[in-house]
Amino acid sequence: MTNPRAIALALATLVSLTSLGAAAQGLRPSGSATGGGLARPSAAPSITLPGPGASGSAAASNVTRQADYIVAVVNSEPVTNNEVRARLARAEAQLQQQGGPMPPRDLLAREVLERLILERVQLQQARESGIKVDDFAVEQAAQAVARQNNMAVAELYRRLASDGMSRERFHQELRNQLLQQRLREREVDARVKVSDLDVDQYLREQQQNNDPAAMEINLGHVLVLVPENATQAQVAERQARAQAAADKIRSGTDFAAVAREFSDAPEGQRAGGLLGLRPADRYPELFVNSVKGQPVGSIVGPVRSPAGFHILKVVERSTAGMPTTVVQSHARHILLRTGPQLSETAAAARLADYRRRVQSGTADFATLAREHSQDGSSKNGGDLGWANPGRYVPEFEEAMNALRPGEISEPLVSRFGVHLIQLLERREAQLTQREQRDMARDTVREKKLDEAYATWAQELRGRAYVEYREPPQ
Repeated sequence: MTNPRAIALALATLVSLTSLGAAAQGLRPSGSATGGGLARPSAAPSITLPGPGASGSAAASNVTRQADYIVAVVNSEPVTNNEVRARLARAEAQLQQQGGPMPPRDLLAREVLERLILERVQLQQARESGIKVDDFAVEQAAQAVARQNNMAVAELYRRLASDGMSRERFHQELRNQLLQQRLREREVDARVKVSDLDVDQYLREQQQNNDPAAMEINLGHVLVLVPENATQAQVAERQARAQAAADKIRSGTDFAAVAREFSDAPEGQRAGGLLGLRPADRYPELFVNSVKGQPVGSIVGPVRSPAGFHILKVVERSTAGMPTTVVQSHARHILLRTGPQLSETAAAARLADYRRRVQSGTADFATLAREHSQDGSSKNGGDLGWANPGRYVPEFEEAMNALRPGEISEPLVSRFGVHLIQLLERREAQLTQREQRDMARDTVREKKLDEAYATWAQELRGRAYVEYREPPQ
């Protein structure tokens, strides 16, 4: 299951009661040769329902009393006025909850209609492509909605009923969103490539656009002091000494060794010349300006200051907005791929049995993974290795984060099959420069996914036959 940013593990939609959208879905690469990288979407489609106290039921009943008619035909499939009105009522309720400005109702109705047309085109494409969503995935999405809104599933269904939405209708909307999501994953992900040049440009933009206080750098420092009131000859001798130190470093001599030999600064002997990772505004302005735009590993200098001559090495740079220390998780999983011979429901039942056997002590998780898991991690007993936050898709990460070390999750559905997760341990770790660069790559990829989805959706909409009838009311 290897992918440029990840081996994709999971993508059942997390559906929210508080926002409606069709943001781009896609996979984010995160290299792991074991099959453990989990694709994470850049956003999740969602469903809107009126909040507490909103007039959802009244809106729904008004819709049913309104005489229905066709407002548009999408590839011979009709979109009705009542569909627009029902979605419009939910969109208006959402805007009221958010306290945002309310656009003219006719304009909002046209936007809702266009959204319905686009969704209809995508659903048609998904069906033609043979994409299906099992009942197990729908139930899992419903449970995710309940968790997001801090309520039990039974309470969720009562709330839906009070807002005029039946359980069956809710499940159908979830299924439709999952179908659209899986279609986008398959069609859009392959379009997105992130080059090293893309990452370099993003990092340069971050460095140029962010306040120095929001950036952290670690510099190696060699100081060759120049005495006050030094003569020209003394200055020249000091400069030559600093140049000799810089030349030795550039020729490949260990920086720490050169710092211990040449530096007059206290950190030269104590820390091999390292000043430590700190916000850029805590460094002298001369240092920050001298290394600005220089890649990690660069040597700068000698640079003159009133104190003497400085040689600087860019040891580490933390891009703004990216953590330097994270809590990593070490997990393993069992994946059962689904298809004509194995439904998601059947796979979940099989994994639930494995879970019971492990918990009762009659089976070993690693042994079951080696015997039954259907991805590259199986040979390692399902071991996914250490992972930084954001490596896995939200569903997988949410389930994993809810576990204590040693605990096993309930079966989890993804577009690749169904998974069982066991958390082994957690630790706090310092991010390497490579890991920070990978995080930057993830950010760039998500932006590109949004752009690729917009292009793809426009192309799909352009190929569809759409006939507008009477405007929605």
